[in-house]
Amino acid sequence: MLVYQNPLDRPHTPSILAIGSFDGLHLGHQALLARQQSLALEYHVPSVVYTFDQPTRVLLEGSKFLYTLAEKLKILEHYGVDEVVTVPFTLAFSQRSKDAFLNDLRVLEPKAIVVGNDFRFGQQRSGGLDDLREITPELVSLEQFEFAGSVVKASKIRALLELGDVKTATAFLGRPFSARGVVVTGKQLGRTIGFPTANIAVSNGKILPPGVFAVQLETPDGLVRGGMANVGTRPTVGGMTESLEVFVFDFDGDLYGLEVRVDFLERLRQEQKFAGLDALKVQLELDKTMARGLLGI
Repeated sequence: MLVYQNPLDRPHTPSILAIGSFDGLHLGHQALLARQQSLALEYHVPSVVYTFDQPTRVLLEGSKFLYTLAEKLKILEHYGVDEVVTVPFTLAFSQRSKDAFLNDLRVLEPKAIVVGNDFRFGQQRSGGLDDLREITPELVSLEQFEFAGSVVKASKIRALLELGDVKTATAFLGRPFSARGVVVTGKQLGRTIGFPTANIAVSNGKILPPGVFAVQLETPDGLVRGGMANVGTRPTVGGMTESLEVFVFDFDGDLYGLEVRVDFLERLRQEQKFAGLDALKVQLELDKTMARGLLGI
């Protein structure tokens, strides 16, 4: 998959264009990408996603994001996208006229454009579907995607994750919510009670679900291992800042410095403060039994 930061960097060839923030790449986004892929095959031209780094709501509303750009690119590649244009979304960019935005798109020579039917662009959201029709022979605008009677939106998935409801978030995403990060050195208190954890540094601004979870951890070699994760401040040991720690079952190797992916499968409980490490260890043993049962290992 080819990636560009500027539409002008891309070779001047026709494309089938999909536009949006695509934060989460949820079921609605997947339906849009599937329509794009179908058109790309029909026209025999590349599928190009024009997206924003950072998602628009992060800058304009202060929202946390579901996926980093690197995470989003990996998922887009999985869905068969040929090329991605990742435009830096800054305050200056948000204030550009709709005509300036349309000029960006013209460079991509879209034989067809696929967007959601509520797509707006340009300063004060002044541009819309009628404007897009001026620069392409075919415009496909898809209705908002519904699942189990509910409209699937990134904002709704963020709200679910804030509650720790990873199970419903998984249903809306079509896959488990995940986080990527590098394993860093922590205080190593877990190993003193038989639960050594991998401390994973994730990007600032990425939303994480609070609580204790059954998870799967994937290492760079592609191996997937079951485990349990804690997202929170670790109040029993006087922690003050949010962290992601994973105890990997049946593993005694070295993960330091490696980038890993954590898939959140099911919440076991909320984080809580215990009287001491002995009480914490008792609860962790119960958590491990429950997590193993859920993972079938």
